[in-house]
Amino acid sequence: MPPITNDWAEQLKPEYKKDYYKKLFDFVGNAYNTQTVYPPADDIFNAFHKTPLSHVKCVIIGQDPYHEPGQAHGLSFSVKPGVAIPPSLVNIYKELHDDLGCYIPNNGYLEKWADQGVLMLNAVLTVQAHRAGSHQGRGWEQFTDAAIRILNEQNRPIVFILWGSYAQKKAAFLNNPNHLILKSAHPSPLSVYRGFWGSRPFSKTNEFLKSHGVEPIDWQIENI
Repeated sequence: MPPITNDWAEQLKPEYKKDYYKKLFDFVGNAYNTQTVYPPADDIFNAFHKTPLSHVKCVIIGQDPYHEPGQAHGLSFSVKPGVAIPPSLVNIYKELHDDLGCYIPNNGYLEKWADQGVLMLNAVLTVQAHRAGSHQGRGWEQFTDAAIRILNEQNRPIVFILWGSYAQKKAAFLNNPNHLILKSAHPSPLSVYRGFWGSRPFSKTNEFLKSHGVEPIDWQIENI
């Protein structure tokens, strides 16, 4: 796992000394040596690399990485150019179109969001090929919960977008009145009709940011 070297590094340093992280480090290293694991090892911490702590305006929490070849690259919900857009992201794009009028692009590469301060953080950062959830309960959740607690402590306005019951459990760590918490159903085809459609998270995020003097996010992902 390549080290985190931006301003997240100092904040997350206490985690590296904890017993759970040492076990997690050994588990992940062994998994990459003996199995097919996603994302590529160099991409595990991409959410942190691409969006420094001081730049975070919005947090989108996912569960664990995509588990099929070529999909996961360390940003929740995002896939590399040339990879088919997964069903949940198809629905995210539909809501974005209905919310802000953005056209639906021909790719699922969300790095533009990360570059603007959207931290796209999965709760679990690795997964065995073809086995969804296979690296849950190994320590990643403790590490990413620590990151969420760090974000909660920031006294500038941050929007937390919590899609589905799994992400909404993270609201337990969020008690800073400077932040906005947006909850809705998950964009998965299994739950999208339970309140994801019409939830308007993108316009609500931008309205909140603008009301606090923060540059809004350009959510439009361009065609490639």
